[in-house]
Amino acid sequence: MIILIQCTDRIGLVAAISGVLANEGLNITSLREHVDQAENRFFLRLETALHPDVDKLSAALKQVLPADALLTISTGAKKQIVVMVTKDYHCLADILIKNFFNTLDAAVLAVIGNHPDLKNICSRFEIPFHLVSHEQKSKQEFEQQVLEVLSPFTADYIILAKFMRILSPAFISRFPKKIINIHHSFLPAFIGANPYRQAFERGVKLIGATAHFVTDDLDQGPIITQSTIPVSHSLTAGDMITAGKEIETSVLAKAMSLVFNERVFVHKNKTIVFDF
Repeated sequence: MIILIQCTDRIGLVAAISGVLANEGLNITSLREHVDQAENRFFLRLETALHPDVDKLSAALKQVLPADALLTISTGAKKQIVVMVTKDYHCLADILIKNFFNTLDAAVLAVIGNHPDLKNICSRFEIPFHLVSHEQKSKQEFEQQVLEVLSPFTADYIILAKFMRILSPAFISRFPKKIINIHHSFLPAFIGANPYRQAFERGVKLIGATAHFVTDDLDQGPIITQSTIPVSHSLTAGDMITAGKEIETSVLAKAMSLVFNERVFVHKNKTIVFDF
């Protein structure tokens, strides 16, 4: 069982929380905490054995926490996700392979694509593929059809695995902190379209990828994880795109693992990540 607590900091919080768990007969097997002194904000992630009455435990913890506390207790149920794609296969293929071998820490319910290109690979892994074309439609019409496809599913997260359409604030607001995107640059550099072309023209010596939660501000949501690789003047923009695919795949995989294992807190436009 994983317990996440975010609240205003004060002296004695860890002791009070530990006392509640001891009274409930729970041994702490892992504990990570952080205090943002500038914000006077306390973040705690701890693991214990499963409690037989989660509601009772939640009520007992709330008695010793500040009134503004955000408390989440996860019993270890596998996360349910829907993946959205366009034409690039590399991130989706990695997700489907991990899902097939049960190493994703989640279950893929369906894939939604705005082009039919990736239907075949989904069929091979027996994952439902739903084509929702954006052509000859307004953004509102397109997103309404996506919502209709999503409606039968109870998805914990929506993964944008190289989904190359900008979602509207109205759509995003339906899934706060539940949409994860992989952006093909080391943000905040090269926001928006064609970041590898931008990087090539700028003559950078590093390219990277960023996984982040999606907000109304394009490519500026809370960052979950990032990584870079070195490049040189000998690479073309096309070479950078090829090199970038591997790092995009690994960064998205790392971000999903962190989120699915309850290791990421979001506060304002920043994250606190208790890495493995």
